[in-house]
Amino acid sequence: MANPDPSTQDPDGPSAHREGGRIELPIKLHHPAVLEQQAQRAASIQLRIADWITAFAGSMRFVYLHVALFTVWMLFIESKPWPTLTLIVSLEAIFLSTFVMIGQNRQAAFQQAKADHDFNEQELELKTNTQLTREIHRLTTELHRRLLENPAQ
Repeated sequence: MANPDPSTQDPDGPSAHREGGRIELPIKLHHPAVLEQQAQRAASIQLRIADWITAFAGSMRFVYLHVALFTVWMLFIESKPWPTLTLIVSLEAIFLSTFVMIGQNRQAAFQQAKADHDFNEQELELKTNTQLTREIHRLTTELHRRLLENPAQ
């Protein structure tokens, strides 16, 4: 396999290319563990709903919505000390903490899958490097043997 001429390579790297003065970056490929997890989560409607709720609850829209709702509730719906609002907020906190735990479990499962994949890849790389090192040693030994048996004439 021929090596490409370095003078013709793009200085921004082999995966980037220029188009009309702009640098176009390639689509980022995801780790196999990420793709597997996305497929598992897409297959379950419960997990898709949990993902949507977690994404919404972790957004500023969620904060703004709650500020508006709490303000309206405290000013116009219920008189002090807001016992129903307290109950609603407590129930919401219980459910939101459950969704946080779901997210943490998902992240832990992803990290484990990625760690397993990385371990397998590293083991394969180690085996390949060991085989290459042994072959280099064998070839070097053979070369030395031939040079010592047939010195320059």
